[in-house]
Amino acid sequence: MTSAKTVHEVTYDLLRDLGLTTMFGNPGSTEQTFLQNFPDDFTYVLGLQEASVLAMADGFAQSTGKPALVNLHTAAGTGNAMGSLVAAYRANTPLIVTAGQQTREMSLCDPYLNNPDATVMPQPWVKWAYEPARAEDVPGAFMRAYAVATQPPAGPVFLSIPLDDWNKPALGPAVVRTVSRRVQPDTERLREFADRISGAERPLLVLGPEVDRAGAWDAGIAFAEKLRAPVRSSALSDRCSFPEDHPLYGGPLPLTIAGVSEALAGYDLVVVIGAQVFRYYPYVAGEYLPEGTEVLQVTADPHLAATAPVGDSLIGDPGTVLEQLLHLVDVSSDRQPPSRPSRTISPDLPMASAPLMPNDVYAALSSVKPDDAAVVMESTSTLADLLTWWPTRRPGSFFATGSGGIGWGVPAAVGIALGDRARGVKRTVVASIGDGSFQYSIQAIWTAAQHKLPVVFVVQRNGEYAILKSFALLEETPQVPGLDLPGLDIASLATGFGCRTATVTDNQDLVREFKAALAAEGPTVLVVPTQPQLPFLG
Repeated sequence: MTSAKTVHEVTYDLLRDLGLTTMFGNPGSTEQTFLQNFPDDFTYVLGLQEASVLAMADGFAQSTGKPALVNLHTAAGTGNAMGSLVAAYRANTPLIVTAGQQTREMSLCDPYLNNPDATVMPQPWVKWAYEPARAEDVPGAFMRAYAVATQPPAGPVFLSIPLDDWNKPALGPAVVRTVSRRVQPDTERLREFADRISGAERPLLVLGPEVDRAGAWDAGIAFAEKLRAPVRSSALSDRCSFPEDHPLYGGPLPLTIAGVSEALAGYDLVVVIGAQVFRYYPYVAGEYLPEGTEVLQVTADPHLAATAPVGDSLIGDPGTVLEQLLHLVDVSSDRQPPSRPSRTISPDLPMASAPLMPNDVYAALSSVKPDDAAVVMESTSTLADLLTWWPTRRPGSFFATGSGGIGWGVPAAVGIALGDRARGVKRTVVASIGDGSFQYSIQAIWTAAQHKLPVVFVVQRNGEYAILKSFALLEETPQVPGLDLPGLDIASLATGFGCRTATVTDNQDLVREFKAALAAEGPTVLVVPTQPQLPFLG
């Protein structure tokens, strides 16, 4: 007679059925019962610190478009990962985050490594947090976690599992369910929106990160071209949803209330699809909208619809809405698209020696960066130069943090490259990282080296937190300490983690080393001495 399967066996059967066979983690003692007898058809991606582990899983999920599985070490590991968890939540990344818990028998006396309020700790940065009431509920908890994580708006969920649950007998096989991942908009309200768009004389279209995440890049282009209206992106967007070299594209919106209001002047209707209304920071007072301007918002996230200070909102999948608006909206035949001046870039770059200006870095690499490369951005003070020289032309090829914190970019680039490999896509990941940001999750480059991933980390070494110095000027806060970064030997650190490394001396040297990085097997860290540059934040 065959004995009943354990909770461990049934849970792994469920994970296999759900396609969750890649796990990101750094094993701890309370997780070893979960990881015992690790199946041959599963992949364990080891990271050297939990913040990197979770951000790698975030990048992996964004690349594959599917949920990812993360295993953390009780309260301490969850605490390490919290910054990356905020980024995943803000970017609507579906993650199933698990953490080990002490044995049930000892929980009452609060033993070492116990997490007495495990489900409270990750909130509010998860959609759902749960510790099963009994061992037999563990497989069902995973199934519910999958459903919650993937239903819109997608996002991370958290499970705390006592270490003695895994070897208990299961009640039977897990129930496998499917859930919808798209929300159909209210038909009547959608028609009302279409009528208002059709009646607009001077519309502006704003396409946000939800559009790219929904796979609606082409639908956004088709709608913009039918509308013959200028297109803006949301400020500091974590994804790009419209080709930035398109004649209709006018760049990202400003960050401040006053700046956005000024940018919207002259438009009678602003149609915001897949974005917050609006992403503001820092605070510069002003009217939310100029006189005579109205806003329509389409989002899959009820929270963003509720927090918009102005405008009317419609809940729905951005791709579904764009496809329907394409047929519902009528545009006057005499509307002329906005003119955009053409820009000619000379292929002959003037010689520039290190320390380079950020503009020199992006200009030099614009001629050699592969067209199909994925770009990960975490050098905020140089964002304007990146947008000028590296316009995004393809869907799913621009990634930035959704939270505003730093330390996400390096491990996310690793996860994106792993996700590309898992789905059979060959492309280079180019990560533009500030020297300060690079230190937050530097251990992630070890994972890149171990997996021989095609990642080029371009680290601009300006020796300071330039973005924070800009905020100091804006906020009139002189003599803020801790904004300079002397004494960092980034090349030696990268070499120690097993990466190919080079420090460039001029822009021609940068091009040569970048080409060599493209041909190398595995990751390269290019250290580029640059001149400090304070970005404009108004």
